[in-house]
Amino acid sequence: MNQGKELVLNLWTAAAGTNSKEAAWGGWVAIAGTVGALLGGWDKSLQLLLVLMVADYVTGVLGAIKLKRVNSDTMYWGGIRKVTVLFVVGLAALLDDWLQPGAPVFRTAAIYFYVGREGLSVVENLGTMGTPLPSWLKTLLQQLGEKGEEKANG
Repeated sequence: MNQGKELVLNLWTAAAGTNSKEAAWGGWVAIAGTVGALLGGWDKSLQLLLVLMVADYVTGVLGAIKLKRVNSDTMYWGGIRKVTVLFVVGLAALLDDWLQPGAPVFRTAAIYFYVGREGLSVVENLGTMGTPLPSWLKTLLQQLGEKGEEKANG
């Protein structure tokens, strides 16, 4: 009976760690690995997308603070949109595995599309915060904003 208890204790220690910090760290690593696998692997394009998503969220919050427009509801739905982007990337990875294993066509297209959107949003947020931008970029952002307003109003 003691050997059984010792075996269970050894398995538990190996799986969960010797203390709560070790167990928590192991849990976070397991979650990150699982998410990475579900999204098709931790390649450079996915890493770039995740960095831009975090940068967009942080610069968006900083821009809202500067304009005194911090809104928890807007921040919440911004986070939901980020999760939705990752969901689409995961679906694209599954579609690739189903239709053409080893050729991540849909995943790559989805990631590049969202990298472009997130990058543009980061630049817009930097402009909101007062970061100096080239005049041609300011003009482009203004034109894109005007087109968006036209669609929203018309």
